[in-house]
Amino acid sequence: MQPILLASSSIYRRELLARLGLAFEYASPDIDESPLANETPDELVARLSIAKAKALSAKYSQHLIIGSDQVAVLNNRITGKPHSYERAFEQLRAASGKKVIFKTGLCLLNARTGKSQISVEEFEVCFRELKDEQIHHYLTYEQPYDCAGSFKCEGLGIALFKELKGNDPNILIGLPLIRLVDMLTKAGIDPLLFASKQTS
Repeated sequence: MQPILLASSSIYRRELLARLGLAFEYASPDIDESPLANETPDELVARLSIAKAKALSAKYSQHLIIGSDQVAVLNNRITGKPHSYERAFEQLRAASGKKVIFKTGLCLLNARTGKSQISVEEFEVCFRELKDEQIHHYLTYEQPYDCAGSFKCEGLGIALFKELKGNDPNILIGLPLIRLVDMLTKAGIDPLLFASKQTS
């Protein structure tokens, strides 16, 4: 089986990929993630997912490399990781009672051949009407400051929502597993045939 590399230092993406039961390595790509002028959310996450995979292709020249990037979009504006309580509070207050669309770019690059598969996946979240007290308690409890949208849907963050719309809830955490399985299978690795208890 061709070795697999996750081009990410995110523990959330590692935990998601581990669900497929495939042995994999991971490494952090060193790239500039700043948006370009007039770049749409779809263009941004596609470009960055490709860049993350390509940034590690020389060092991991025999691998299938998974690159992924995510942004949240509220009122047609890109919302990134808050990195602080204050910014997270602003993001959740702005999202209260509204719909937020998550765009996640996914790239599977075959470093041996240079060929890649690319997709942009979408998931919609409808937030409850949130009081400042609820936002404060949530942020203090879960501290989701490294998460796009300022929440962890796999934890208490699920209580922020009144409705979810999409074909793969893993998109919210940052790695679209359903689409990734399609890509891996096309590249010759079917998790339903190759899954093993021994993962790295």
